[in-house]
Amino acid sequence: MPEGDTVWNHAQQLNEALAGKVLSGSDFRVPQLATVSLVGYTVLEVASYGKHLLMRLASPQDRRMTLHSHLRMDGTWRLYQPGQRWGARPAHTIRVVLRSGEVTAVGFHLHDLKLVRSEHEHELIGHLGPDLLGPNWDADEAARRLSAHGSETIAQALLDQRNLAGIGNLYKAEILFLHRVSPWAPVREAGDLRALADTAHRLLTANKGRWLQSTTGSVRPGETTFVYGRRGLCRRCGTPIKHTDLGERVTYWCPGCQGPKPPR
Repeated sequence: MPEGDTVWNHAQQLNEALAGKVLSGSDFRVPQLATVSLVGYTVLEVASYGKHLLMRLASPQDRRMTLHSHLRMDGTWRLYQPGQRWGARPAHTIRVVLRSGEVTAVGFHLHDLKLVRSEHEHELIGHLGPDLLGPNWDADEAARRLSAHGSETIAQALLDQRNLAGIGNLYKAEILFLHRVSPWAPVREAGDLRALADTAHRLLTANKGRWLQSTTGSVRPGETTFVYGRRGLCRRCGTPIKHTDLGERVTYWCPGCQGPKPPR
C-alpha cells in the first residue's frame, strides 16, 4: 500500500542508487513530457514528502529541476541492472525511464508526473500538512489543522493530506482502532488529536526501511494489522471485524471497540 512509509522507502532506494550520478538516458512516456530530455543532468537527491516523491536534479549549467511523482494506489519505481527484465508491471504502464551507468530506474503507473524548477516545488507540495516522516514533523501543527475540521468525520480528516501528510487507508483504520475512536466520529468528538498524530508518526516510523507494513509489531502472515484487511475476530475483544464504504474508501473497524456504524 503506497502510503507515506512506502514512498519514503522508494525515495531512499532511488537516492542510494542515483544520487551524485549523471543521467545518460531519459524516456518520458506521458504527453506533457514526451519531448523532454534529462541527459546530462546530475541527480542531487531523491526525497519524499508525505505521499509525494521528489527527484532533484541539476543541469551542467546548474539549472535546478525537480521531477515530481505521486504513486497513488498503484504506482511504483523499480531499479534494474543491465540485461534484467523489466517485469514489475506491463510495459504499457511505464511512464518514465531514467538511466545512469549500470542502473536503470523505471517508473510504473506514476501519477501527477511533473517537471518543475526546484524553486517552484512549493507549488506542488506547499499546501500539504506536516510530513509524518519529515525531519521537521510537527504533531502540534497536525493537531491544529485537524481541529479546524470539527464537523468532518475523523476518518476523512486523517486522510486529508492538507492536515498531515502520509496517512492512507491502512493507517487511518489502524490509528482509529488503537484509540477506540469510531471512523464516523466528528473531529470535535474524536478525543486527543495530538495523540492520534503521535500514533500516526510512531506507526509510519516503525515501517521505515521495510516494504511489509505492520501496525501490530508482528510480520507474520495474517498478523500485521488489527482491523485493516481483516474479516476475522477483533484481537482485543473478539467481536467480528466489519468493513464498509466511508466516503470514497473502504474502512475497517471493530464494532465492539469503536462502536457500531451509525444509521443513515
